[in-house]
Amino acid sequence: MTIDVGVVGVGSMGRHHARVYHELPDVNLLGVADEDESTAAAVATEYDAEAASTAALLERVDAVSIAVPSRFHHEIGLRAIESGVHALVEKPMTPTVAEARSLVDAAAEAGVTLQVGHVERFNPAVIAVRDFVEDLDLVAVEARRLGPPVGDGRDVSNDVVFDLMIHDIDVIQSLVDGGVRTVAATGSPDREYVNASLQFDNDIVGSLTASRVSQRKVRELTLTATDCLVTVDYSDRAVWIDRRTRPTYLTDDGDLRYRSERVVERPTVDNGEPLKKELRAFVDAVRNRTTPVVTGEDGIDALSLATRIREAMQ
Repeated sequence: MTIDVGVVGVGSMGRHHARVYHELPDVNLLGVADEDESTAAAVATEYDAEAASTAALLERVDAVSIAVPSRFHHEIGLRAIESGVHALVEKPMTPTVAEARSLVDAAAEAGVTLQVGHVERFNPAVIAVRDFVEDLDLVAVEARRLGPPVGDGRDVSNDVVFDLMIHDIDVIQSLVDGGVRTVAATGSPDREYVNASLQFDNDIVGSLTASRVSQRKVRELTLTATDCLVTVDYSDRAVWIDRRTRPTYLTDDGDLRYRSERVVERPTVDNGEPLKKELRAFVDAVRNRTTPVVTGEDGIDALSLATRIREAMQ
C-alpha cells in the first residue's frame, strides 16, 4: 500500500522531510507547500514532487509533515486533521499546552494519526540505551545541548528551552518513569543559555543545560546509576558504559596498596539516520493504524515541562 504524503514548510528542516519521503519505499511524495513559492518550487523539482498551496495539498495526500514555524503548528495541524489527513507535527508541538491538547483531541475525534517530531527518540544511541535502561538503578540524568544549531535551523520565535532543550526533555521523560516533582531554572537575560534542575517523583535528579552561545557543539546525555555511568553522544550516535570493578589490595614489600580497575563497555549501536527512522515509523503507523512512537500526549508532556522550566526562570 503506497502512502501519498506532503510537506508543509520546506525550509531547513522541511526540505529534509521531503528528501526522506522521496527515498522511502512505498511512499509517494506528492507535493510540498511553502509561503515562499520559489523555495517550494525548487524543493518540488529536486524531489520529483509538485509545488502546491497548503489547501490543495491537504485535499490530495494521506499524510503530511508540518514543518512551519511553531506558531503556525496549531492552525495548520487542525486544518490537516479536519481534512482527514494524518499529521506529523514538528517539535515543539505548539507554543501552548492548550493548543497541543486541542490537536490531540481533534485527532482522536477524527480518527487520524498524530505524531510529534521529537527526532532524538529515533537516534540509534537513544534506542540502544532504551533496551537496557529498565535494568539500571538510576540516581541522576544529565543532558547538555550546547552550541548554535547547524545553519539556519533555529526557529527564532522560540527561546533556547523550546528550541533545543525540549529535545532532551522528551528523551529524559521517555527514559525515566514518573512525573517531575520540582523544577528550578536559571538563565541568561536573553535566554540563550539556560540550566534547569529537576527532581522526579521517584527521587531521580535531573539536570539539563541548553545554549545557543557556546562555541563548541555538545550533544550529550549521561545516566548515573548505582553501578555504572552511561554516556550517550547524540552526534556520534555512540554509547559508553563505565563500570568500576571491586577494589583489590596488593602487598608489595610489606606495603599494602589499593587497586581499582575501570571497565568501559561499548554496546552495539545500529546505523541509520534518525529522521529516516522517524518518518518510516510515522508512515508505518499510518499504514497499519497503530499508535505512533511519539504520540500527541508525549508532545504535551514535553511541552508542559518546557513551560514549567520557562516559568521557573521568571
